[in-house]
Amino acid sequence: MDAPSDLPANDLIVVPARYGSSRLPGKPLMALAGRSILERVVANAQAAAAEAGHCAVMVATDDSRIADHAASLGVDCAMTAAELDSGTVRAHAAARQMPIPPARVVNLQGDAPFIPPSIIAGMLRHLRDTRADVITPVFQLGWDRLDRLREHKHSAPFSGTTCIRAGDGRALWFSKTIIPALRNETALRAASPMSPVWQHLGIYGYTIGALDWCATAPPSHYETLESLEQLRFLEGGWHVQTIAVEVPEHLLSGIDTPQDLARAEEAITRFGDPFPA
Repeated sequence: MDAPSDLPANDLIVVPARYGSSRLPGKPLMALAGRSILERVVANAQAAAAEAGHCAVMVATDDSRIADHAASLGVDCAMTAAELDSGTVRAHAAARQMPIPPARVVNLQGDAPFIPPSIIAGMLRHLRDTRADVITPVFQLGWDRLDRLREHKHSAPFSGTTCIRAGDGRALWFSKTIIPALRNETALRAASPMSPVWQHLGIYGYTIGALDWCATAPPSHYETLESLEQLRFLEGGWHVQTIAVEVPEHLLSGIDTPQDLARAEEAITRFGDPFPA
């Protein structure tokens, strides 16, 4: 469903894409099943913008190689300062380069090629229809998925973020630790195929006011401890709304290492290419 026609056509999906990466330099330009990672992310962003309506798409980078690739894809690109230390701040810098500042900004990381356009468009619609300052998707873990997350944390303890949310979906907390702790887990498993644990999908939508604040506010106490930027908003008293989404079993929220890239290739081989040639 398109957004109402009286909405300004200045909502924005920003794809922050840095060339420098300590674990996988140049990853936005790397091939994934025959297409660059950035090409796949941009295609998802453009499909989401078309579905939501009244929305532009822009890549934000600090590297001319990525800017040149964005131009070859036919997508606008904002050059941003190399010293910006997060995708959120880079998205803000890109948004503030627009002649008319967007009312809402979705930050879609340039290394997340599997997030469905329907989720991105849904975030925009929810942000338009609520009083939330920040919106972000979460998905409930079945027991098998929770078991896999626990196993994964033995080797990568800071990979995978979980969320506690109120009954109306308002975010109460996020953590790299699996929360909540579960007593009487045997009874919980017998009662439902779904666990009480919600995992965060690392994509955000912001009002421009919330994004302006975040770009200038210092890192908060718990944000620094957990290295989770969304905690800055919670500690600052902003309304962070979660939306429950369904995600494919093979979804990877981001590609950070050569192993992640190999897993992404394997997922496409097993489950099909969401963006075929």
